[in-house]
Amino acid sequence: MVKMENLFGKSLAGLQALCEAEGLPKYTARQMCDWLYAKGVDSIDAMTNLSLKVRSRLKEFCSIERKAPLECQVSRDGTKKYVFEVGGQGDSQVSCFIETVYIPDGDRATLCVSCQAGCKMGCRFCVTGSQGYKCSLTASEILNQIFSIPEFGQLTNIVYMGMGEPFDNYEAVMQSIEVLTSDWGLGWSPHRITVSTVGVKPGIERFMRDCDCHLAISLHNPIAAERLTIMPMQKAYPIAEVVAMLKRYDWGGQRRLSFEYTMFGGMNDDKSHAEALIKLLSPLRCRVNLIRFHTSPGTPFRTSPREKMERFMDILNEHGIRCTIRASRGEDIMAACGLLAGSVSGQGD
Repeated sequence: MVKMENLFGKSLAGLQALCEAEGLPKYTARQMCDWLYAKGVDSIDAMTNLSLKVRSRLKEFCSIERKAPLECQVSRDGTKKYVFEVGGQGDSQVSCFIETVYIPDGDRATLCVSCQAGCKMGCRFCVTGSQGYKCSLTASEILNQIFSIPEFGQLTNIVYMGMGEPFDNYEAVMQSIEVLTSDWGLGWSPHRITVSTVGVKPGIERFMRDCDCHLAISLHNPIAAERLTIMPMQKAYPIAEVVAMLKRYDWGGQRRLSFEYTMFGGMNDDKSHAEALIKLLSPLRCRVNLIRFHTSPGTPFRTSPREKMERFMDILNEHGIRCTIRASRGEDIMAACGLLAGSVSGQGD
């Protein structure tokens, strides 16, 4: 059986290479981009400005593979969690499930997308990380989360903060961003997109060269020895080295740098941690987002009290580091930060 090549998710350059290999006119690639991304068609027959001959030829070896979500859970706060099936396209590949979170907030509508099923990073407080790594998503599977939800037309922002480490799947993540931001794709401003990482230093360096999207670093503890106990990646890429590298870049323009800081009761939420964080980050122009820890079965961690979070925030703000407490969304449907598990209701991993 001939494996059909998926057109959805390809870049303009990728479609041009396909056209050249198959003897099709080069301009066909840009026409296909318009149909795939601007118009969002899901069949080759719908590409009506391509000749019948070209469409027939394409259908011999190409398809447009889009998958609807398997289910949607709705939180009492309006957040929606979609479950998608990924992988399973060959005899040796096993299907996995990933989760995507839609967060409406006034005139903003943010989609938190996944780039892997599971994760290799092993952060001890993260449900996704506790599952281990299953597979990396293709650019098509990343984009499918965006294009295949009913709210696609309402989206204002995309955050790569779902399941997986984006810089452990760098090529696919960047290809999906290229589709979102190029004039032949959706034409979005890169400042509508934020990519989050645990601090994979080589990936950050590539990212800073390759695009202008916002960057978020999962920090969670400014003290190296303590951070290592909850984030194994600290050993390979110490946070002090990552921050020192980030200080070499100019953050005075529109591009935003933020640090994600989950608050664990009695572990990283006292004055000494706030002072260590100030010392680590100053005078870097950045934002610190404090995140309430969301408990899950079997976790040894507990939530930091709201008053301690507020005091922590005040200390940072008093020392010139912009700090906010992120509103918790979707906790009742396991859609909040660190809770994505990649399973269908009634079905385990």
